Amino acid sequence: MRDLSRIGEVQRNTGETEVLVQVELDGTGRQQIDTEIPFLSHMLTLLTVHSLCNIRVTARGDIAVDDHHTVEDIGICLGEAIKIALQDKRGINRYGEASIPMDEALARVVIDLSGRSCLVYNVVIGREKVGDLSTENVREFFQAVANSAGMNIHIDLIRGDNAHHIIESIFKAFARALKMAVAIEPRVEGVWSSKGNL
Repeated sequence: MRDLSRIGEVQRNTGETEVLVQVELDGTGRQQIDTEIPFLSHMLTLLTVHSLCNIRVTARGDIAVDDHHTVEDIGICLGEAIKIALQDKRGINRYGEASIPMDEALARVVIDLSGRSCLVYNVVIGREKVGDLSTENVREFFQAVANSAGMNIHIDLIRGDNAHHIIESIFKAFARALKMAVAIEPRVEGVWSSKGNL
């Protein structure tokens, strides 16, 4: 019988980072986010609120060198935690899509919880940093999530000028697409695939 509590927890300790991520898919958007990168913490809070998952993240890393390792390792742990929480993927919608505006910015995210890792990232951000977050690491974060979760993620920036608005619209769109994809479709008894597995 399937465990009805869809929760995943991953701890990753390396010479560069110490990261703990817990994800409860059937939550209310409760968050406990503690990273050393305030803008990333803000984005993870938005992800939690708009996905309605309960997410806990604690991360320490070598940010005096660069924020890359911390951002990537949080993405790795988040993807792994989602994968664990999904269990056998029985009954999930599998696909999710959302287009989210943030003032002048508009981003679309489409995901497939297919078990196959792929990121298509059509985004140009005109600044190198927002706060302490290197904008190039937004891509690295979602690449890590895709790889670890076995998730197909398409991210398209339709329009946008302000770097903060662009990144915020991406995270919110991903959250809403994830909420749709992990939801249970009661009419599906097994896995929603003609192959019978994902």
